[in-house]
Amino acid sequence: MPDSPNQITASRADDPDSQVQTLLETLEAQGAPGIETLSVEQARELHTDFFTPDVEPESVGNVEDHLIREWGSEIPVRLYEPADSGPHPALVFFHGGGWVLGNLATADTVARSLSNRGNCTVVSVEYRKAPEHEFPAAVEDAYTATKWVASHAAKLGVDPDRLAVGGESAGGNLAAIVAQMAEEKDLGAPEIDFQLLAYPVTNHDYGTESYTQNSTGFFLTRQLMVWFWNHYLREDVDGRNVRASPILAGDLSGLPPAHVITAGYDPLRDEGAEYANRLAEAGVEVSHVNYDDVIHDFLNMRHLDDPFPNVERADDALDSAGEALRNAFGT
Repeated sequence: MPDSPNQITASRADDPDSQVQTLLETLEAQGAPGIETLSVEQARELHTDFFTPDVEPESVGNVEDHLIREWGSEIPVRLYEPADSGPHPALVFFHGGGWVLGNLATADTVARSLSNRGNCTVVSVEYRKAPEHEFPAAVEDAYTATKWVASHAAKLGVDPDRLAVGGESAGGNLAAIVAQMAEEKDLGAPEIDFQLLAYPVTNHDYGTESYTQNSTGFFLTRQLMVWFWNHYLREDVDGRNVRASPILAGDLSGLPPAHVITAGYDPLRDEGAEYANRLAEAGVEVSHVNYDDVIHDFLNMRHLDDPFPNVERADDALDSAGEALRNAFGT
């Protein structure tokens, strides 16, 4: 983790190194089609197969499933508890997948790692997905799940005074938005102590340098992001809504401290870095680490241990996230 609260560290990648190139060639050789060429059902099947590897899962103290049935909602969640006795602080975690793909199973490996490294209960949320449920359904579910964790803290064995939100990619988008909503006191949200944002989507805009540099060939592409946004938004104007593009919020002061992780070969790199900068400029305690030799979703690719610097980089990033969580929680 950076030494000072508002330290921003970032670097740019121009040409993929040999390990990244080998990974991309390996994925191409497997013959997987571009997700944006598939139906939603086919894309979900391919995504789930890739991110649910047949390996022994990392051990945690306890795992149990719940179903939120409050405020007109029905939201599956999965709790990952540390082995030591609680109550533990809680991280409400939102999976990635462009608001279209992903589920509790695809988030399992990262959720387990964060529970162990952060010594906290991770509450993984399976929010409603597009196109069946367009914007802002995912936001509503993310917000509802966060309120539910806070209001049922005693039952869940978590500390309601130590609550964080986090997520990857589209899940990072939801975490950033929930953190903003929690500052709107009229909504009755619980107080959020920390936000963990891994390669978050922060802006419905394709004009950044990283979108130009990494538009094709790096797992997540510009065309796939267009596919995701087109399925998620009801109409294009929704992309200018701060509930879709949190970077457009006029005032970010007063938000909880944040740890932002970005990847060098990722179209989303620059908007994640810019959001970290905006937070810092608003006086928010924020650390940002860019891993310049990995691609989008690298935290979820630790099972691709050879050839690729996935394990080393992902473990380092998860360690930094765990340290940030422990610092935020005072554990």
